[in-house]
Amino acid sequence: MRVLLTGAFGNIGARVLTALLEHGHTVRSFDLPTPANRAAAERWGGRIEAHWGDLRQPEAVAAAVRGQEAVIHLAFIIPFISATGVHSEARPDWARTVNVDGTRHLLAAAGAQTPAPRLVFASSLHVFGRTQNQPPPRTAADPVQPVEHYAQHKVECEALVRASGLPWAILRLPATLPVRPIMDPGMFEVPLGNRIEFAHVDDVALALANAVASEAVWGRLLLIGGGPRCQFYYGDLVRRVLKAMGVGMLPAEAFALTPFSTDWLDTAESERLLHYQRHGLDDYLRDLRAAVGRRRWLIWLFRPFIRHWLLARSPYFTPL
Repeated sequence: MRVLLTGAFGNIGARVLTALLEHGHTVRSFDLPTPANRAAAERWGGRIEAHWGDLRQPEAVAAAVRGQEAVIHLAFIIPFISATGVHSEARPDWARTVNVDGTRHLLAAAGAQTPAPRLVFASSLHVFGRTQNQPPPRTAADPVQPVEHYAQHKVECEALVRASGLPWAILRLPATLPVRPIMDPGMFEVPLGNRIEFAHVDDVALALANAVASEAVWGRLLLIGGGPRCQFYYGDLVRRVLKAMGVGMLPAEAFALTPFSTDWLDTAESERLLHYQRHGLDDYLRDLRAAVGRRRWLIWLFRPFIRHWLLARSPYFTPL
């Protein structure tokens, strides 16, 4: 199948690209022509067809969609760890032109084709809002109550996808941590007692790749997550990640108290249809330690300075 993948060189996109190729699909990527993205595309040699452009450019989007049988739409400005260097909550109006208007351009281009391609839209569990006062898990039938601009953009895009007339599937994704040592200030925004569902990036990628070829997902909204063994309280999750990196747990006073938009998910139906839950947190920690490699000894050596630097990035921590 000919598949267009937007946001192909991001945290999830790069793994989806790999999964699609392993499934025998012909992949066309669409992403910003940054030096890092161009270098990533070159590493694939002639195995992919790279299209460069901006979702805000209808002509570039139309050229990328032309001739494709399916589209996986990942490209989005996100909170905190954004490849653009600007996150959705800092410049929400600008982010909306990419997220919502860009999705509208993509849907228009796809709808102009005959036959129209299938569309898999990557949404987020953030659309549920703050649900820590409700019994878990969240289900696909639960109401959406977006808190962040990012989540509101996802809700708007879900509505556009549903109304597009295309064969569509919406997959709401969970916390999917990069397999590389990134210490972003966003880590402090989640209270330690917050429920959070983790999924390994390779499992998320497999779910998206399997959805393209499935005959059972169209017109469905599915929750993607790691399953019961990947349901944690944030304090337990962040403690194990920081330990694996050699940094060690940080003081509780560095973390927010306001509930964050994460929760445990009912993923029984998505697993039944897509068969993607293969990894747990231990697998991620092993991959993270491998990615850190010998730098872990440097982290141990400079651990007090790294901890001081991290705590200085928390808006909640006041040194004694």
